[in-house]
Amino acid sequence: MGTLTIRMPDDKHSRLKQLAESRGISVNKLVEELSTIALTEFDAYNRFRLMAARGSVTEGLKLLDKLDGLD
Repeated sequence: MGTLTIRMPDDKHSRLKQLAESRGISVNKLVEELSTIALTEFDAYNRFRLMAARGSVTEGLKLLDKLDGLD
């Protein structure tokens, strides 16, 4: 397991501490959870970009037309 030291303004640290306490977890666990969320969003964005780069504009437009027809 790695160790991470970060510097941040005291007021932000205080607010993170309050947030962690309100959730009943440590600041360390809170930062770990927030990091997991950020990495998940990053991975989803990259997967979407990769799929979009491999996709066909014509096929994509056909699917959108199909969705329009469902109304």
